[in-house]
Amino acid sequence: MFTKILIANRGEIACRVAATARRMAIKTVAVYSDADASAKHVAACDEAVHIGGSSPKDSYLRWERILEAAKATGAQAVHPGYGFLSENEEFAQACADAGLVFIGPPPSAIKAMGLKAESKQLMEKAGVPLVPGYHGSDQDPALLKREADDIGYPVLIKASAGGGGKGMRAVDQAADFDAALASCKREAINSFGDDAVLIEKYVQRPRHIEIQVFGDTQGNYVYLFERDCSVQRRHQKVLEEAPAPGMTSALRAQMGEAAVAAASAVNYVGAGTVEFIVEQREDGTMNFFFMEMNTRLQVEHPVTEAICGQDLVEWQLRVASGEPLPLRQDQLVLSGHAIEARICAENPDNNFLPATGTLHVYGLPACTSFERGVVRVDSGVRQGDAISPFYDSMVAKLIVHGDTREQALARLDVALAHTHIVGPNTNVQFLRHVIKTESFAGPIWTLR
Repeated sequence: MFTKILIANRGEIACRVAATARRMAIKTVAVYSDADASAKHVAACDEAVHIGGSSPKDSYLRWERILEAAKATGAQAVHPGYGFLSENEEFAQACADAGLVFIGPPPSAIKAMGLKAESKQLMEKAGVPLVPGYHGSDQDPALLKREADDIGYPVLIKASAGGGGKGMRAVDQAADFDAALASCKREAINSFGDDAVLIEKYVQRPRHIEIQVFGDTQGNYVYLFERDCSVQRRHQKVLEEAPAPGMTSALRAQMGEAAVAAASAVNYVGAGTVEFIVEQREDGTMNFFFMEMNTRLQVEHPVTEAICGQDLVEWQLRVASGEPLPLRQDQLVLSGHAIEARICAENPDNNFLPATGTLHVYGLPACTSFERGVVRVDSGVRQGDAISPFYDSMVAKLIVHGDTREQALARLDVALAHTHIVGPNTNVQFLRHVIKTESFAGPIWTLR
């Protein structure tokens, strides 16, 4: 096992990784920007190294500075967290070249799953169900239009290298295709430096359900059940829960086995998430389709930890150090229901525009730590800290666990009611509204 790791991230995920490392007697090194000189994650680690200016491109995305910090402090491995460099194959390779362990999948797996079109071609060969569509390399607009016509409207145009809803448009009729394609390509080149797109059938009644997978260096794989992440705003998740409401054991096994097939197809190592679109038809039948694979730990991993009673960061560290997976598939047990709410500094009444400012009051509900418990808070800020414009607007994650979904929902509402933030606008009241709506809290359709 490692004796010292560097955490190449900031905020709540850096604090989260540091907490598990501390429990495992592993020393930690933080990196920080000008804006984060007094940040919580800096205090949470044993050492800290300044790596540059406040903008991510001047600090957290400067992997050469991160590697220099790792070498200078004697770190043996680098945990990338999520976001920033977590899915950057060049960074993963640079770690290996520098004699450091990248606590994540091999560069080849990141590359294989990094582009939507190529990954879907690979998944098709592995027998993983795909949404009907075109994933080819020929980007001639006339060809793309013919493919869309053949698929049948409505279709979804998606940037191949994209994420977060950028470079994505739904097209309801053929007459609108050309304009939507041009718009997607402009946004894709500006956001990702790559204007390639894919065309898929637009699923009318979707659920966003993802499977947590894990692989080790001995070729073993497991799936740690599923998470439902269907509640989103601007194509970004707001509420996540596990298990998925209405999920049957038969469907869970089918999706889990498909996710393991996806992971094994790229010789995956470590924590990953295989995301599926689940379509419920009017006649009660359903289909699930591969959407993409996130080659990192997910923001919503705490709900999986809650229902499984496992520390996924500990699993990452053990697997990265060469140990086998801690448990076999038949040893994993699902217990209860967990829901995570992302508390963000934003204005829900103004298209969720991100907000900045000082946290004059930052009151959170009483909580447990990382073991399975009633309420858990993962946060990277403290009262008096400033929410800056340089980084993601998420302030904290509020996670609750109960014996049933109804109990978990009730506990989440109480926990949100005991969350008091004065300073920047937040979505706390919006979250309380959402979890009380009939469409979310009431009877829902059942996956068959």
